[in-house]
Amino acid sequence: MAQINPSILSADFARLAEEAKAVEGADWLHVDVMDNHFVPNLTLGVPIVEALGKATDTPLDCHLMIEDPDRWAPQYAEAGAGSVTFHVEAAAAPVRLAREIRAKGARASMALKPATPIEPYEDLLPELDMLLIMTVEPGFGGQAFLDIMLPKIRRTRELIGKHGLELWLQVDGGVSATTIERCAEAGADVFVAGSAVYGADDPAGAVRGLRAQAEAATAAAPWACGH
Repeated sequence: MAQINPSILSADFARLAEEAKAVEGADWLHVDVMDNHFVPNLTLGVPIVEALGKATDTPLDCHLMIEDPDRWAPQYAEAGAGSVTFHVEAAAAPVRLAREIRAKGARASMALKPATPIEPYEDLLPELDMLLIMTVEPGFGGQAFLDIMLPKIRRTRELIGKHGLELWLQVDGGVSATTIERCAEAGADVFVAGSAVYGADDPAGAVRGLRAQAEAATAAAPWACGH
């Protein structure tokens, strides 16, 4: 089942509660947290996540593009995030952190920047609920999709299958009506879409359209046979 997670990075920050309601048919609301250190941009933090959680019934998928996630990530679970993603490049003890996030009641997710290979982290996969493969360099919305990430998505899907894991595989960056089918065919099943949703005249309709595209591509994909 394909999941569509609209990114509020592309929403109107002055109207976040309304923007959350505009995509109520979405599976999750993707919240990009940037600290101007790990990535060259600054967005929002724990207080906004807490407030947003009270303004919508859509669960929050927090993507932490921050330094020292070992210290900060559990606070996002405490603030009400249903899923918390940390970057392995920034984490000192990713297994311990994933377990702590789970202990706080959230799904634990690990993100990889485009240049970070998946293979060194194969043994960590059972500790996770989701793996995020960035399909752009993290830090800014509206970037063009990097096609060179498709083989990495395929390899990751193969590793998930090899270990028999119920691990979600998320992609984030440049996901749109023109790229989502390639991502789904390669093995992704959770899709972060920013401008493709919030730039549309009908954001909720855009979510439905993207989900339909992804599910059709998944149904025809070799990896999904018997999935």
